[in-house]
Parts: sequence; structure tokens; C-alpha cells
Amino acid sequence: MPIATCLVMGNIIGGGIFLLPASVAPFGTISLLAFGVLTLGAIALALVFGRLAERLPQTGGPYVYARAAFGDFAGFLAAWTYWITSWVSNAALAVAAVGYLTVLFPAVGAHRWSMCLAALTVQWLPALANLAGTRWVGAVQLVATVLKFAPLMLVAIGGLFFFDPANLGPFQATGQSPAGALSASAAMLLFSYLGVESAAVSAGEVRDPARNVGRATVLGTLGAAAVYLLGTLSVFGLVAHDKLVASQAPFTDAVNAMFGGTWGGTVVACAAVVSMLGALNGWTLLSAQTPYAAAKDGLFPRPFETKRRGVPVTGVVVTVLLASALTVYNYTAGSQGVFESLVLITTFTATVPYLLSTAAQIQLLLSGRSEQVHRGRLVRDAALAVLAFGFSMWLVAGSGYAAVYQGVLFLFAGVPVYAVMAARKARATA
Repeated sequence: MPIATCLVMGNIIGGGIFLLPASVAPFGTISLLAFGVLTLGAIALALVFGRLAERLPQTGGPYVYARAAFGDFAGFLAAWTYWITSWVSNAALAVAAVGYLTVLFPAVGAHRWSMCLAALTVQWLPALANLAGTRWVGAVQLVATVLKFAPLMLVAIGGLFFFDPANLGPFQATGQSPAGALSASAAMLLFSYLGVESAAVSAGEVRDPARNVGRATVLGTLGAAAVYLLGTLSVFGLVAHDKLVASQAPFTDAVNAMFGGTWGGTVVACAAVVSMLGALNGWTLLSAQTPYAAAKDGLFPRPFETKRRGVPVTGVVVTVLLASALTVYNYTAGSQGVFESLVLITTFTATVPYLLSTAAQIQLLLSGRSEQVHRGRLVRDAALAVLAFGFSMWLVAGSGYAAVYQGVLFLFAGVPVYAVMAARKARATA
């Protein structure tokens, strides 16, 4: 369970924690309230995934749950959208890591092609660790989680001793209504909470998954939420609001405010790179697990079923190739807006398997399958499932019209793939 918990925490706490305070500062301290709402929703999702993993403790997570409840097409949609989310997120993390690498090695930022090469290197190192076997994945994840938490906790807890309320700024810094500001700031935070399903997706590789997946998911989510909330609160109190709004490295500014000088930038840059390498390590494994599970059922191309040393090697290689192609495109196009819009799409695509999973839990609870439903927990589980479903719908709304529009295009692009795979499966069984 410790490795599964680290997998959840490592995937939730990627590079976002180092950028979040400056991203939400323009909305004011109401963004801290948005953190609380998102945390409650994420915990509800974590509990739902834990319950589903008790009943269906197989590798694949949302894919397995959607397929068991609603059939092959729903399972395929869950696998397809989760896969898109995974490899686009990998590209996002790699590009974000380059920004911190330039602090450590200024030559990296000399030209966009040197930055592109660095981003590709950051992607392929975790992929190679995955190809070495699941034992290496767990070891890298454990080390990365421990190393990155030292500087994060320095700011999250140590920063409270230097906290100055005068730096907080207004509760609402925009002219929006409280509900509008809450929703808008939450939209900026959605990407940072992706990963609550990590242990469920890798349930087949977790020891005693019926018992440990739920616990690891909840503990990992709570740990990540505590770091997010304390870290952001400390930065808000360490850096003046007007400076924080324009900051490109809020944790660097916070450490400099605590101790003076500029050495904090190097420490935070190291922590950011370690953090994102750990997140890429975990996301690379997850991005291969879902198509592996779908391929075993004939819903993804057969090569995705290939597994060596406990790792779906085809899924790892194809995923890193797609993420690499997206990274090269990003640097070739030279447009930050294009890449940011793709990151917003991941927020939408991730909610599709979330919605299908929570709907599967509702269907299971109402289907009358008494052998799978504990009557004493029926009301509680139903309430959690409804709450998690509503939270997922809120995530869709928070993604914005453009992201939903483009995300639907990505979603429909998978329909011909399903048609081909379903036809092959029908011929095979005829």
C-alpha cells in the first residue's frame, strides 16, 4: 500500500503545485475556498474508486467499471479518453519541467530546439524506467515522492512562521460574483487534481487490491490536498499580492522572502524537476495500463496487450511517442496558447471516465445485485456516488466552452477505432 499511496500522491502532485499560487492569485483568497470544494469532490471520487475496486479489483480502473456496468462501448470511451488525458498530460509536464531546468542549466533555454530536446529527454527517462519493470516504477516513485516533499513542506509548514496577513490581498480580486469567482478559480485548479484514480487503474499490480486500493486512494488524495492547501496559503502570506499575480516562480519568491537572497530559486527548481519526473514516471505506467486492459478484451489493437516484466511495453512506447510528437509540435508552432488549450482539453477528457465510473457505481447500487452491495452501506455509497457525479459535471462546466468543444472532437475521433475493433471482435466470435 505505501507504493500505491505514493503513486496517487505523485500523480496528483506533479508540476502544478509549483505554479498554482500565481495562477489563482488574480482571483484573490477566494481561491483557497475553491481548493476546499475541489478537495471534497476529489475525496468523494476517491471513495467511489475505492468501493469499485473492492468489487472489480482488476487493472484498468474506470475502463473496467464502465464496461462492467454499461458494456463494451462505454468501456472503450472510458479507456480512450483516459488514454488521451494521460499522454497529453505527459507532454504538459515535460514542457513545464523545462522551465525549471533552465534555472539549473541556463543553456537549455538558449534556443527552442534545445528546450525541445530537454523536454523529450524528460519524457523518455521515465519511459525507460517503466520498461525496466514495475519494481523500478515503484522504486522511482517512492524516491521521487520523498525527495520532492522536503522543499514543499519547507514552504507549506515553515512558511507559516513567516506568514504576514498583509500580503494576502482582497478576498475577491475580480469584479465577478462570489459564485463566479469560485467557479473560475476552480477551473484553474482542475488539472492539478487529476490522478485520484491512479491506484484503481493499476489495481492488478497492487497487493490485495480489494483492501488497499481504496485506502491508498483516499490517503494519497488527502496527502496531496494538505500539501496544496498549506503550500498555497503560505505563499499567499509570504509574497505580496501584486507581486504574486505577476510571479513566474511563486515558490522561489516565497523561499526568498523567508530567508533572503536568491538561492531558493535553485532549490525549488530542483524540487520541481524531481516532482515532475516522478509524476511522469507514474503517468507513463497509468497511460499504458488502460489500453492494455482494453486490448485484452479486444477493444484496443492487439499489440497493446504485450506485457514484459509486468509492464505493457507497447502502451508505454506508443504513449511516449505520441507525447513526444505533441511536444515537438508545441515547440515547432511556437505558440503557448495552442499547448495550453490542449492542457485544458485533458480536464474535459478526464471527466468522461470519472462520470462513467460514478454512473457505474450508481447503476451497481440500484441494480439489486445483493451479492455485490453491502446493504448497511447502501445509502452512504449512493450519496457519495451522486456527489462524485455532480463534482465531475462541475469539472466539465469549469473546463470552458472551447475545451469541451475540442475535447468532444477528440472523443468522437475514437468512434471509428471502436467500430474497427468491434467488427474484428464480431468476426472472431462468429
